[in-house]
Amino acid sequence: MARSPLPRPQRPPGRQQRNQSPVPLPRPTPSGGGNRGGRNRGGDGGGGGSRGGGPPDEPSPWLTDQVPPTSHRAGFVEYLRWMRAADRPQKDGTKVQLMQLAVDRADYRDCLQNMNRRTLAIAGRENTFEVTCQWRIRVGGHRGPESILLPAFDSLGIPYIPSSTLRGVARNQAIRSFMNAENLRWKEAEKRVAPYFGSIDSDRVGERVGKVIFLDAYPKPSKTGGLALDMANNIWQWSDRALTYSPNPNPFFSLKASEFLIGLRPLPGYEGELKQVKQWLVEGLQAGVGSQVNSGYGGLATKTEQTDSNEFFRVEFALEGQLIHGAQAYTSWQWNSHRKQWNMRGRPIAEPRPIAFKSMMRYWFRAFSLGVLPARDVKVMESKLFGAIEPQARGWLRVRVLEGRVVQKEPRPNAQGKHDSCGEEDGTLTLAFSSEAPVEKHQAIAELSKSLAWLMFHLGGLGQGARRPRYSRKTRSRAPWFRGSSLFALEEGDPFWELPRAPQEFKKIFHARLRDFYKALQELFNFQFNVREPLRVSDVSRGDWTEAIDKNCQIIVCKGEEEFNKPFALSTLHDSQFKIQGNYDGNLCGKVRGGVKPSPVWISDLTYFQVVTVFGASQDPRRQYLKVLRERADRFDSLWPL
Repeated sequence: MARSPLPRPQRPPGRQQRNQSPVPLPRPTPSGGGNRGGRNRGGDGGGGGSRGGGPPDEPSPWLTDQVPPTSHRAGFVEYLRWMRAADRPQKDGTKVQLMQLAVDRADYRDCLQNMNRRTLAIAGRENTFEVTCQWRIRVGGHRGPESILLPAFDSLGIPYIPSSTLRGVARNQAIRSFMNAENLRWKEAEKRVAPYFGSIDSDRVGERVGKVIFLDAYPKPSKTGGLALDMANNIWQWSDRALTYSPNPNPFFSLKASEFLIGLRPLPGYEGELKQVKQWLVEGLQAGVGSQVNSGYGGLATKTEQTDSNEFFRVEFALEGQLIHGAQAYTSWQWNSHRKQWNMRGRPIAEPRPIAFKSMMRYWFRAFSLGVLPARDVKVMESKLFGAIEPQARGWLRVRVLEGRVVQKEPRPNAQGKHDSCGEEDGTLTLAFSSEAPVEKHQAIAELSKSLAWLMFHLGGLGQGARRPRYSRKTRSRAPWFRGSSLFALEEGDPFWELPRAPQEFKKIFHARLRDFYKALQELFNFQFNVREPLRVSDVSRGDWTEAIDKNCQIIVCKGEEEFNKPFALSTLHDSQFKIQGNYDGNLCGKVRGGVKPSPVWISDLTYFQVVTVFGASQDPRRQYLKVLRERADRFDSLWPL
C-alpha cells in the first residue's frame, strides 16, 4: 500500500531580518527615581520612599543617585562601577535592566576599528583571515557582580578572544591530529607539536620556543561587537538518583553572530610552520572555542570552510506557535499594589537556540532510558553522551543550528495582536561527534542520536509550549493568542522522515525507530535489558509520577474530531469533566500557582492523527483521560508498552 506523506510547511521565499533590537532604555537622570523625579529615599538607589502613601520610586540600576556621565564608548565594566547593592527584592530585575542598558548604549565601533587596524599592521594582511560565529560564543571571562557570567573583556572593557585561547585551540587540534594519524597517546603527541608551539620540557633548545605569534582577535567593527543578552536555565536536576523540576533562569552575556579578524605572525624563517599552524587553528575554531561548544556555542568558520567534518546528521526544521526563547529584554517596572512591590516587565527574545534541541534530546533520552535501566546507570550514560558537571564530562554529541531565524514574530500581547499570524522559527539542525567521542563508538552514537532526533520530532515540540501542539486562542478575549509548539521536519522525499496518513502505519515506523534506539543504547553502553519488560520506576499516586517511559507510562496514537480549534486529543484533555471548580487539574494539565508542576501529558499533532504520551497513566486522572480518549476516538492504537 503506497504511503501518502503528510504536507509539510514550505520555506517562505526570501529572508527576513532578525528580531529587532530591544527597546532602548532612557538614561537615568542624575536625580534618580526613574520617571518620578526627586531623590530616592532608600539611600541606595531604589525602592526606599513614597509620596502620600503611593508607590515608592522605581528601582534604579545605579548604586547612587548622582551618576557621573558615562561615555557611549565605555565597555560594560564601566557600568559595573555603579551597580546597585544586592539587598533589594528587585535585584534580579535590576540586573537585567542594567545589562540591557549596557548593550543598548554600547558603541565600540571606533575602538574595534583601531584594534583591527593594529592586527593588520602587526601580522600583515597576508597573515590574517576572518571567521564568522555561526551562532553565539563565550570565551574566557569570569563571574561579575550578582554572578553575571562575563565573556573575556580587554583592559578597555571590549569583548575579544585572547591570543592564549587561540594558541590553545590550535595546539589541542594539532595534538588530536597526530593522535588520530599516528595512533599516539596525548603525551607522545605533545612532543610532536613542540617544533611548532614550543615546550619548556623539550630536550632540544630550538623546540622550547613557539614559531608562530598569536595576536588577540577582536570582532569586526560593529556597534556592540556582538555583545548580547543570553540566558541559561537548568530545568532538570539529579538529586539522590532522582530528577527534580526546578527552572532557574540566569541571565548572562555572550557574543552573537560576531565576525573576528584573526592575526598570526611567524618568526623569521618559519613561514612553513605558519601555514600548518593556521590549518590547525581553522579546524579547531570550527570545532568550537570557549564554553558550551557542544551546545551550539563557539563555532567559528571561515568563508571557505563551512562544513563540519565530524557532522553525521542534519535536518531542516520549522517551529510554529510558542517559540524558543532566550533572554528577557527589559521593558519597564510595574507597581503591584496588592503585594506592595515593583515587578520588572520583560519581553522574551525569540531565538532558534541549539541548546534547546540538545536539552530536548537529553530529556527524551532520559525518559526512554529510565524505563529500562536503573537511574544510577542512566545518570552516568546521560553525562557521557550529553555532558555534565557531576560527574564531570564534556559529552560525545555536538548540537548546532545553522541559519536559524525568526520567520514570523509571535503575536503582540494586546488587542491588535489578535490579528497577527502565529510565531514561526526555522533553520537547520546538525548533529556531530565532539572531540571527546571515542572513534570506535561513532557508529553507535550516530544511530542512537538519529533515532532520538526522530522521536523528539514526533512526540512534542520545543520551548515553553513543548507539551502541547500549536493551537489558536483567538476566540478568547485576551492574549496569548496562540499556545503550544509544533515541530516539523522539512525534508520532503527523504524516506527517513516520510510519514503515512494512517495511524496503524505510523505505529510500525514508531516501533522501528524505538527498537533502533534501544539497540544502539545496548551497543553503546554495553547494557542488557528487555524492552518488553519495562521497569516500574516508582509507585504512582494521583499527584505523583515519574517522567519515565516505564510500566506506568502509555504512548498512544489516535484520531478524532477537532473541537474549539484544538486537535482531538487536546480538546479531550481540556474537556470540562477533567476540570476542578472550573480550573484545569494540576495532576493532568500541570500548574503554575502554588508551585510549578509540569503536565504529565505530552500531545503532538501530526496533522492526520495525534501522538499522546501519558506519564503515570496507571492512576487517575491520567487513567480516566486515556479511557475517555479511547471511547471518543475514531482510531486508537497503543505504541507503548510494546
